[in-house]
Amino acid sequence: MNQESGYDKIMRVITTLLGPDGCPWDREQTPGTLCDYLTEETFELISAIRSKNIEEIKEEMGDVFFLLFFIARFYESDFTLDDVWVKSADKMIARHPHVFEDEKFNTRDELMRNWEKVKKQEKADRDNSVFSSIPRNLPPLLMAYRLNSKASRIGFTWGSDQEVLLKLQEEWQELEDALNSKEPSQAEQEFGDYLFALVEYGRRKKIKANAALSVTNAKFMDRVGKMEKLALKKGLETTEMSMEELDALWDEVKKAEG
Repeated sequence: MNQESGYDKIMRVITTLLGPDGCPWDREQTPGTLCDYLTEETFELISAIRSKNIEEIKEEMGDVFFLLFFIARFYESDFTLDDVWVKSADKMIARHPHVFEDEKFNTRDELMRNWEKVKKQEKADRDNSVFSSIPRNLPPLLMAYRLNSKASRIGFTWGSDQEVLLKLQEEWQELEDALNSKEPSQAEQEFGDYLFALVEYGRRKKIKANAALSVTNAKFMDRVGKMEKLALKKGLETTEMSMEELDALWDEVKKAEG
């Protein structure tokens, strides 16, 4: 007797959940109601990947696949998963003529411009803006990175890193001027302009702002947690400590990390 594959098993589970004797909650779901869960599970997978915990990555990847297969079940009268995979494979072949055909590109920029050209051709009957493939609800830092990346592929960007640095200085001055003018809405706009230019500078240096900030956030959370534990060991309460005392704890934690 052949052993049931993982794919067959998960599809059997989904079929059972959606069957007459299945789960009432699952049977009430629609592709639309599952979108928030898919977003949440995707972020959990990203977190697992960044943690480099293999077991956690495996678990969270399974959760994402489960939701994708679950959603696909609602469209089974419209298309099959095989249709999805064939379409994706054909798309990747068309976007990589330098791999699957004889086309040659002299630079990475030429390659990426061809990528955008092919994508526009694919969407000729829809919105073919350079930004049309970017989801409108991406986290802002990730959105800024993708906007700058897409714009650069059509040559709409600063000519050099030095020009971006000069733009950052200009935006910083405009932010200070706005803060001094005591106009909250103007200050917010200038702060956003500065962040946008900073994201582009990072992109040019192969730094993804969203990923970089995620690492810093995690590091900050970890260190503050260690500070709180260290304070308890010393019989102290962080909420009652001065900034100088908190700084001393912070330095002690950093030193312990090596």
